[in-house]
Amino acid sequence: MSENLAGGLATETEILATAEAWRKAGRGVALATVTETWGSAPRPVGSHLVIDGEGNFLGSVSGGCVEGAVVTEAIDVIASGVPKLLEFGVADETAWRVGLSCGGRIAVHVVPVT
Repeated sequence: MSENLAGGLATETEILATAEAWRKAGRGVALATVTETWGSAPRPVGSHLVIDGEGNFLGSVSGGCVEGAVVTEAIDVIASGVPKLLEFGVADETAWRVGLSCGGRIAVHVVPVT
């Protein structure tokens, strides 16, 4: 079962330290980073989410359905070792349903931690 270990409120230092600790413990790990935003976005550029191969995660890159999609893609990145650039966008009228506070787009780069 996936869980956000800190409710999305962890500091960037805690997120990166967790990535290092999980990797040292032998877990497969990926790091997702918000690289661009356009319009409204709930998290700023540079926000991180660390994910392990079991779907556990710490941090936040957006929330809602976007966060779930990033976790799913991160598990694929861990398995393949191949980074991915993800883009999510939505119109104002459907924004809240996918976890973006208003119409906007975000780009998230997901890389394996080695």
